[in-house]
Amino acid sequence: MLVAEMTPALTARANALRRYVEEMALLRSLQKTATNELRTALVGVQDARAALSQALADRKDLPKKFVEDPVRTAILISSTKTLDAFAGSLSKITTSEALGPLPDIGTLKGSLPLPVEGVVLRRAGEADASGIKRPGILVAARPRSLLTTPTTATIRFRGPLLDLGNVVILEPQADLLFVLTGLETLYREIGQVLHAGFQVGLMSGNTAQLDQISSQGSEGAGNTRSETLYIDVREKDNSVDPLSWFKANKE
Repeated sequence: MLVAEMTPALTARANALRRYVEEMALLRSLQKTATNELRTALVGVQDARAALSQALADRKDLPKKFVEDPVRTAILISSTKTLDAFAGSLSKITTSEALGPLPDIGTLKGSLPLPVEGVVLRRAGEADASGIKRPGILVAARPRSLLTTPTTATIRFRGPLLDLGNVVILEPQADLLFVLTGLETLYREIGQVLHAGFQVGLMSGNTAQLDQISSQGSEGAGNTRSETLYIDVREKDNSVDPLSWFKANKE
């Protein structure tokens, strides 16, 4: 009699447990499908953005403020040992100036967008893990993120420099330089004048990192900003806090 009384309750619990297991299996299947679709879409979007940026970089109708002297550029690179010294001698790599000075952007000070979508990891003067303090800021960005000009600017330099990897130096106006380091791919040419929002480079990254991002996104955890961009701002040959020009959030 006791067994007969318990059987219906046990059967009901077993049926409920079976339905729960079936629902969990279905959710796992849907999650796997969604992750695969997200991974494919993310890679496709990043590839499309990179292709578009390269196409724009191939344009030859952009105005040029000056013409680079490659010999002087090579001599300057080989003779300088610091970023400060190089930035302070940039005028030596030009052979002719045209177009005149760009408009003053003083009214935009403190409101310019970061050159790349990201968050500030270290502010100017904050020590890194080795205890080294630098005058610029370090921005965390996602792999294969596009780097754009925050305002109309002239490309004063682009290419490998010292031990910094690829460097882009933008000149928005006289006696003001935005120095950007940490890129994998560089677009445009030295001397070109670019309007705000034009692509000048691409952060590093690969498909494996994009796969990891999509996986982390599906799990709702993980830091997807695995690449870093260092930004140094120089006014009249002196480094200043980049956040005096850029508007940014800190993680």
